[in-house]
Amino acid sequence: MTSANAAPLLAVNHLSVIYPGHQGEVKAVDGVSFTLAAGEMLAVIGESGAGKSAIAQAIPGLLPGNARLAGQIIYQDRDLLKRDRRSLATLRGREIAMIFQDPTASLDPVFSIGRQMDEAIALYEPQLTAAQRRARAVELLTLTGIPQAEKRLRGYPHQFSGGQIQRIMIAIALAGRPKILIADEPTTALDVTTQQEILDLLFRLNQRYQMAVLLITHDMGVVADIAHRVLVMRHGRIVEQNAVDALFSTPAHAYTQQLLAAVPSPAGGSLTDIPPPEPLLEVEHLSISYASTLGRRLPVVNDISFAIGKGEFLGLLGESGSGKTTIGRSLLGMIKPDGGMIRLAGEPLYAAKHRTTKASRAKIGAIFQNPISSLNPRMNIGQSIAEPLITHTSLDRSAVNSRVATLIDLVGLPAAWRERYPYELSGGQCQRIAIARAIALRPQLLIADEPTSALDVSIQQAILTLLRNLQQEYQFACLFISHDLAVVRSLCQSIVVLKNGQVAEQGSVERIFTRPESDYTRTLIDSIPLADPRYQQDKRQLRASARGAA
Repeated sequence: MTSANAAPLLAVNHLSVIYPGHQGEVKAVDGVSFTLAAGEMLAVIGESGAGKSAIAQAIPGLLPGNARLAGQIIYQDRDLLKRDRRSLATLRGREIAMIFQDPTASLDPVFSIGRQMDEAIALYEPQLTAAQRRARAVELLTLTGIPQAEKRLRGYPHQFSGGQIQRIMIAIALAGRPKILIADEPTTALDVTTQQEILDLLFRLNQRYQMAVLLITHDMGVVADIAHRVLVMRHGRIVEQNAVDALFSTPAHAYTQQLLAAVPSPAGGSLTDIPPPEPLLEVEHLSISYASTLGRRLPVVNDISFAIGKGEFLGLLGESGSGKTTIGRSLLGMIKPDGGMIRLAGEPLYAAKHRTTKASRAKIGAIFQNPISSLNPRMNIGQSIAEPLITHTSLDRSAVNSRVATLIDLVGLPAAWRERYPYELSGGQCQRIAIARAIALRPQLLIADEPTSALDVSIQQAILTLLRNLQQEYQFACLFISHDLAVVRSLCQSIVVLKNGQVAEQGSVERIFTRPESDYTRTLIDSIPLADPRYQQDKRQLRASARGAA
């Protein structure tokens, strides 16, 4: 990191971002000021809607056309807000690059990785020949940790994992040799081991090139791991900013204290070993495969068995591609198993022709990772909650409306909100509606597939508390699919750890976290970033020493 006396690489002065609204203008960012030095890693944290992403998009000029900006964004003694669109376009990539939360949405699925990298390199270095551009692409992919880089240039986005796609996006961002890299939630959708690899990559790039990094995140463990300094935002304003050690050890603002208190800890707070309850869901020797090319089948889940008791939360853990979501979809009747048996309350879930019955589907509720996309944008929230009641019951309109009002109240939202649409709600509020819809039929089993990974820590805590309270009232069993081990430890009683479609280990939460038997499980647990900067620094030094010794 550069000296504190050096001139900042970027200075944001009294920045405001204002959008037109139905009831007057809305200030997404309200008079924010901060600096970013060469070689510095600056984290911006805060709840959804705090203005984090608006700041990130304002710097390279990526805000929508209806946004009105005030203040200054000074880069190399020039105000970016006074530069025209063409000038900003030449700046993006060459001087300021950006990577996003969902890397797959940033790549064109119909073109190879090599072609898309070639396009970026040609834009930034037009003097290079085709052979030189290819060599540069191989160099960038190798730098970002893609094995067999030259061969993988021929691959398409769907042939790479989420972590590899994020590495490719970082490689493309580096093509212009930028001085500033803006990373907007770059690890949110990744499992803990892949997340650690991406953070290690960002750390090495920062050290090697003295590239400034502006990191937008809601993961306090990520902040503790790689940030030098932290800005805490709320309602469009900065409420606190400090060096990372000082902010975590002595947070000054009550809101910062609230954020830190909401972080689930993988080091404690779990239940002690208790006898497992009588099983409600029984999965025996489940195997699932997907159709591949030339009529072949690609095995995804192989001979998996587990059970969930009434009133129990079971956590399903594993890296991306381990089969977690596939199992959840098979329980929902969305994917037909190749073999095995699934029983719910003693009855087979699949009837003749491997199809779930309407009665069995009514016994299972589901909540998903992205709450906004799981709700129909053309339905108000009252209609969304009423839909399963209308489909699966014979209740009249009055009874449906009464049940909808009860459900909205149960998830902690005002009854008058039944007329609102998903776009009028925050992510956390949409997730509450998705939960209300999932429990509308009083299901025996709830499938929760990454229901909190896209939410900031305080809203995540509120959603987990809501799930606990509803479970106590309805006594449903819950399969909680997640890559967040800290959340699983705080919520679940038992765990199944998957690796490459097979069970690596299963047992009680207490036993798995304190006495893991599998090396893979130990690797997962060791990869969890804790909200403790000194612990993360010590762990990073140990990893560096281990690499050096190897």
